[in-house]
Amino acid sequence: MEIREIVQKLLQEMVIPDLGRIREENGKILAVLEVTNKRLDDVNTHLADQSRRIDGLRTELTGKIEDVSTGLMDKIEDVRTELTAKIEGVRIELTGKIEDVRAELTSKIEDVRIELTDKIEGVRSELTAKIESVRAGLTEKIESVRTELNRRMDEMHSDLVGRIDANNARIDRFFQDSVSKAEHQRLEERISRLENEVSAIKEKIAA
Repeated sequence: MEIREIVQKLLQEMVIPDLGRIREENGKILAVLEVTNKRLDDVNTHLADQSRRIDGLRTELTGKIEDVSTGLMDKIEDVRTELTAKIEGVRIELTGKIEDVRAELTSKIEDVRIELTDKIEGVRSELTAKIESVRAGLTEKIESVRTELNRRMDEMHSDLVGRIDANNARIDRFFQDSVSKAEHQRLEERISRLENEVSAIKEKIAA
């Protein structure tokens, strides 16, 4: 048998049956691919529909969010305006009350100042009168004491003058009785001391 016949026989026995099975399997695979492609098309269609719905929902939600944001901004502006007006009203009211309190306290302080000034003047006048009275009393007492001192000084002066005259008389008698020179010197010193005392008393009286 020739080689070509052998090869042909082998192909018929081994390859051709496999080719049949391969064709059959390819058919099954193509059927599966067709079903799969159809399902993929359905999925793509569904996804596109979902994407359109999502886009619509996004657009709708964006519009609602914009509406809510606009509404909230309007409300915030209204609240800001209202609170600003209330704050201004409270400020004006408190400013008025503060001014009233300041005026009231200023008036009270002025009343207290006037009252204290009057009391101080009264106390000053009373103390001045008392000081003047005390000064007059002390002046009178000082004058009385000065007069008494002058009187006593005059008496002491008269007494001292009398004593000096008596001493002079005794000295004269001593001289007449021939008093010694030493005794005469002691008498002269005593007379000098008495004269110094009289001078000192006169200076005190003059002061």
